[in-house]
Amino acid sequence: MSTPWPPRRGVRRPLAPRVAAPREPFDHARVGRRVVRRRAKGMDAGAVARALEDARVDARQDSRHEHLADDERGRAELAEWERIDQLLAAAAPGTVYAPDTDDVVQAELAAEAAAAAEREVQLREAQRIAARADELQALRELGTLEQTDPREGDEAVRDELTRRAGSYVQTDVDAWLAHALAAHRGHYAGPAAREAAAGLLPPPLLAHAALLAELARLVPDASPGQLAFAAQLAAADPEAAADLAAFLTRAGGANDPAGSPA
Repeated sequence: MSTPWPPRRGVRRPLAPRVAAPREPFDHARVGRRVVRRRAKGMDAGAVARALEDARVDARQDSRHEHLADDERGRAELAEWERIDQLLAAAAPGTVYAPDTDDVVQAELAAEAAAAAEREVQLREAQRIAARADELQALRELGTLEQTDPREGDEAVRDELTRRAGSYVQTDVDAWLAHALAAHRGHYAGPAAREAAAGLLPPPLLAHAALLAELARLVPDASPGQLAFAAQLAAADPEAAADLAAFLTRAGGANDPAGSPA
């Protein structure tokens, strides 16, 4: 007898690969500048002037070779020697070059540190999103997603799940978010979170949530199954679904004595 596929037990969709730290592009020009600064450290104006002349000779020789014509590092080294030469020319006699007191160098180091910190923040956020996506995927497979309250940042997790699925819309995840948004559950209990969601979630999902909220107001005891048509309407024509939700809101206000003007 052949084994049914997929097996009924022990099946778990493999988790997505862990997020790797992004590699910073190799910067030949930065390497060239750092080499020059290490060499120039402790040099006086005369020594730097001689090093600059040597760099100019090297640049002229390199220009004769086609494979060196686009030498980014060589151009950066020459430019850095020229900058340091000008820096010492404007300094007091006897001054030697010190990267620690070079404003340009210190500004570059500060910018690099800030960029590294930003990359670290982005990496941690990507890892958080990946872990939450794994969690939601597991809850889907257990059939308990609807019992879970959304958290801050789940809009980005939805995007991650969609990416993993090859850009296919995850209808169950969208329905879960729409119901939570309509019922003000979890993270969406706060008005600011609901307002922010309007710029983070796609129109069909937002229209679904708006329509669910109005239908729940009209028929408070309606079950999710009875309101399944709302998702179909929102997916087929989000604008019309949103218009219907707005119409129901106006109609409810007109029929509510408490909402009518005194």
